Amino acid sequence: MALTIEEAIDWIHSRLHFGSRPGLDRVEALLARLDHPENKVPVIHIAGTNGKGSTVSYLQAMLQEAGVTVGTFTSPYIESFNERIAVNGRPIADEALINLVERVQPLVAQMDQEEAIAGITEFELLTALGLLYFLEVSVDVAVVEVGLGGLLDSTNVVSPRLTAITTIGMDHTDILGETIEEIAAQKAGILKKGIPAVLGNISDDALAVIDQIANQQQVKAAHFDQEYEVHYRHPDSQWGEVFDFYNEVGKIPELVTPLLGKHQIENAGVAIQLFYEYCQLVKLPFKEKSVREGLKKTLWPARMERVSQEPLVVLDGAHNEHAIQRLTENLKKEFSDYRIRILFSALETKDISSMLSQLLALPNAEIYLTSFDYPKALQLENNYQQLNEQRITVVSLWPFGLVELLEQADSDDLILVTGSLYFVSEVRKLIKKM
Repeated sequence: MALTIEEAIDWIHSRLHFGSRPGLDRVEALLARLDHPENKVPVIHIAGTNGKGSTVSYLQAMLQEAGVTVGTFTSPYIESFNERIAVNGRPIADEALINLVERVQPLVAQMDQEEAIAGITEFELLTALGLLYFLEVSVDVAVVEVGLGGLLDSTNVVSPRLTAITTIGMDHTDILGETIEEIAAQKAGILKKGIPAVLGNISDDALAVIDQIANQQQVKAAHFDQEYEVHYRHPDSQWGEVFDFYNEVGKIPELVTPLLGKHQIENAGVAIQLFYEYCQLVKLPFKEKSVREGLKKTLWPARMERVSQEPLVVLDGAHNEHAIQRLTENLKKEFSDYRIRILFSALETKDISSMLSQLLALPNAEIYLTSFDYPKALQLENNYQQLNEQRITVVSLWPFGLVELLEQADSDDLILVTGSLYFVSEVRKLIKKM
């Protein structure tokens, strides 16, 4: 009897209890049993501490404008689980996902009987499902987002045509290393011998490590502010950003992205350069129209996403210190005249105290601290309120706190929901129902 979609997703989620275990043995064993789809799908592989998701979205939109059939493999999802595996922006159909699950279930059961490859994780399983799907629907290229790190991430089984590293910041230090150089080395693990790469706005200490590995791998790398540049232009009151892009072809002026924040211009720059490199590889015309229209149509929910105008409500999944730093830069630039009321929750695996301290550095901000139903979610009993008892209010049930904030808001208020993307996506679902 066929599985329902709920049963199929529940089975995938049942692998969550194996946690995150860096290494390629398990995913390689499953892919071998599936006749190695990872070697047959053309891939653009994207790593980075932050900015991966929006870069994937920009690139997918530009490729689609150019007539390319493009698969995307991303995480986490915002509205539906199926978003994680998509073609031309359309999530995998329930029937297709069920079919894939039914095919791999007996293979996983066999693997669980072999100690060396038992316990494939949820993300490893999804990696295999995504690559198999992309092969069977014959995408022209799949844009694959790294899950964690790079070198030992399960997506590092692919045979890429291009790679990219968007940013390097201090995150997942328990797994990737305690210095920026160690983290950079892990991210650079996706660089493959002779395969071109695009590098984002990366600090000098991290870039030195990446460049060393790139040289060892004979990788031709396009650097931010060297082989390509983005120049910010002040937008005319619209929501989003305007910028000029430069590379060896010349200048594309006054590009518009609907995503807010200077870092989104930098992510767009990485995506445009990747699009250019891809066009060079496959002998596709690099057209300004594809760039311009693709950027305009890019959607990336829960990243500086305005979900209400009156009152002004913005969602941003700034889930680690590096992302919070970018968020506070945006808030200082765009919303200095507002009273910013922040509904915040995160995972205890992050440096929550540091994230809150950065938000408290905004003089016009008040924080409403809450928790949500997710493993390792913020624990209110840890008393983060002591960082600033005057400006941090504890909200035990976030839906009630959100409703109260919405009811109290006036024209000078910005209600910002931020922290864990899992939390922000839950809030987003509720707001969309209101």
